[in-house]
Amino acid sequence: MARTLAVCNLADWRAGGERKDAFVQEMGAALQDIGFFALTGHGIDVEAIKKSYSVAEGFFQLPQEEKGKYEQAELFRQRGYTPYGVEHAKDNPAPDLKEFWQTGRTIDDPDFHKNIWPEHPEDFESSIDGLYIAMESMSSELLAAASLYLAKPETWLPNMSHNGNTILRVIHYPALGENSPQGAVRSAQHEDINLITLLVGATADGLQVMDHDGTWIEVEGNHDHIIVDSGDMLQNLTNGLFKSTTHRVINPPDATSDRYSMPMFVHPRDDVDLTPLPEFVEMTGGEALYDSITAGDYLHQRLVEIGLAS
Repeated sequence: MARTLAVCNLADWRAGGERKDAFVQEMGAALQDIGFFALTGHGIDVEAIKKSYSVAEGFFQLPQEEKGKYEQAELFRQRGYTPYGVEHAKDNPAPDLKEFWQTGRTIDDPDFHKNIWPEHPEDFESSIDGLYIAMESMSSELLAAASLYLAKPETWLPNMSHNGNTILRVIHYPALGENSPQGAVRSAQHEDINLITLLVGATADGLQVMDHDGTWIEVEGNHDHIIVDSGDMLQNLTNGLFKSTTHRVINPPDATSDRYSMPMFVHPRDDVDLTPLPEFVEMTGGEALYDSITAGDYLHQRLVEIGLAS
């Protein structure tokens, strides 16, 4: 029987006591085992999720000329629109078959990129920003749980992400048509760059997670679950105790189906030191397996590798 992702209930964390302790152990074990789990009990209204997907579809159906007004290449496309075929996976020159919109924290700080919003659909900003706020708050709870599992204060990882570069990416995978680039897939196998990722259930299947033996675990598109995974930065910091696992989005069996998804990439501040900590080095064999590097340098390095920065 094919393996499925562990399911953790955030209501247990919020209940406190023994239920909270059990959540910490279940979540931490999943991140240590395969780096992925499905989250239920998160409290985000399914209708709000459906509304966000509806406004996203309305935006991506606009003419290319209209969408292109919101591309900000000078910001490495960290806000606004990124056209189809720009991004590719690390070490894979074939472009991913997707276009997307990125938004971050709404904050009055000159050091932060400013969010921009399209004129149409009119409720795009309120829907997408509302989802961002709810998911970022939830991400702090998950980072707190991960901190406790790692025998750190509950505030350890949340403090790293406070005023970090967290972004919500609204992705459209268009129908393939007949002229897709040779060898291109919707999202080639890759690992996430950041601390953790929260993925709102996609509108269709296609996400696959690589298991230890190289086989692929199928992840169902399901608005009731938020898929959570640990990224490269958390793997670096814990010297591989928490896994950053390879995953991909495969092409559908037909050439006429669109797919939408909305991952939130939770990032630390640029000045956070990601050097593997001695206690995690000791727990993982005694040898530092990852570089000493700041989060800002790590992010820029990876943005170059995937084609979003020069």
